[in-house]
Amino acid sequence: MHVAHFTLRRAAALAAAAAVAAAAVLGCATPGADGDAAIARASQAMGAHHLRSIRYTAEGTGYTFGQAFVPGSAWPKITVHSQVRSINYDTGSMREEITLSRAEPTGGGGYPLQGQQRNDQFVSGNWAWNQAPSGPQAGPRFVADRVHQLWITPHGVLKAAQRNKATAQARNDGGTALTFTEPGRFEATAIVGADGLVQRVESRAPDAVLGEVDVVTRYSAYRDVGGVKFPGRIEQSMAGQPVLDVQVREVEPNAAVDIVVPDAVRGASERVATERIADGVWFVGGGSHNSVAIEMKDHLVLVEAPLNDGRSMPVIDAVKALAPGKPIRYVINSHQHFDHAGGLRTAVAEGATIVTQAANVPYLERALAVPNRIAPDRLAQSGRRASFMAVGERASLSDGVRTIDIHRITGSVHNDSFLMVHLPAEKILIEADAFTPLPPNMAPPAAANANNVNLIANIERLKLSVERIAPLHGRVVPVGDLYATAHMTPR
Repeated sequence: MHVAHFTLRRAAALAAAAAVAAAAVLGCATPGADGDAAIARASQAMGAHHLRSIRYTAEGTGYTFGQAFVPGSAWPKITVHSQVRSINYDTGSMREEITLSRAEPTGGGGYPLQGQQRNDQFVSGNWAWNQAPSGPQAGPRFVADRVHQLWITPHGVLKAAQRNKATAQARNDGGTALTFTEPGRFEATAIVGADGLVQRVESRAPDAVLGEVDVVTRYSAYRDVGGVKFPGRIEQSMAGQPVLDVQVREVEPNAAVDIVVPDAVRGASERVATERIADGVWFVGGGSHNSVAIEMKDHLVLVEAPLNDGRSMPVIDAVKALAPGKPIRYVINSHQHFDHAGGLRTAVAEGATIVTQAANVPYLERALAVPNRIAPDRLAQSGRRASFMAVGERASLSDGVRTIDIHRITGSVHNDSFLMVHLPAEKILIEADAFTPLPPNMAPPAAANANNVNLIANIERLKLSVERIAPLHGRVVPVGDLYATAHMTPR
């Protein structure tokens, strides 16, 4: 999906132009063209027919998909100091070791403002996980993207095309377009040049926020490594914005890549834990992303529907069980970053109105209107359309007894359309990403986090009475923990 807004007339003109361009490039091959023969020629040229695994190392520039500072703007830029991908095509497994740092101060991604961060990420079959210091952490929400990335690599796409009986269409430049669908995962067209080398892959994959997302991956500057052709440059865009541009430094064909799914990952399931933190207020945790449920006279308000259907569906079920018979009428979205907005499609399917900062509304309206056809989600199955309540600087929800105040967080480097929720009677502040409590007994960092300092500035600017913070990452803590972490003293 391209997030820029076009009128119907403009969209029709672009579609017509695209059709003319396509006709100029593609030949008039008859239906049922010999896909197997075309794949075999490309596999021979690429050296894919005898390639069972590969490892390559690259470096360059990346961008953090789904973490834009302003909705609809470019993804935040990062420096990719090292990217090592180890792929076993026989088992459908991949490990990615990536060392990166911020290249610009604004936007999300969970990366420190200073210094480098190393991530160790895996996928194998239907399991995905990250290796953390404490051990493997299951990441079912990463499966779709990592499977997609594995099978659109220059050799992987030929293997996927063969497995899925791709159709072939001759191009006027002497090349071939191979089109196929990996059922329930993605759709792809691999453009193969007259020399048999994969030039680019145009794919479309499910996305928890965008419904489906268009991806274009370009491969160039090929060189021969032990009879295997591999690109020296890899570029990728998602939703019309760049996400990767790296130079490949080392390639090891048929490397030893043995990826075993940890037992802790195989046995993992979505866990939802509810904790009553005030009368009619529950902290909903149990995973990496929290929510808060608030009971009103005749309905419920849920703060945050994160990640995807896989997380937000069990959260919604658990919340409804806390107050049987009361529907979830509103879901308050802290900001549009995809890990915090990934369950909004689930919330719309539930019939809830989305409460979000006003700048997010046009972006989310377009995104939530795109159906997920490839792997129909809860929203696609429901047939509902999203309704919104836009929040400027401040808004309130009240049933005459309980009041929920919603405030924009201003001056943040993390996000420009950022909300926090204050329960004035309970003196509880609910926020995401502006402050994540440190583990118990851990000393504060030497330098204060800019997001923590900014949250304090907003609390004091608005003169909010806060005793506890219910963060959407981490645990409920006294507000004093925020001040201590930021090396500040409450006024």
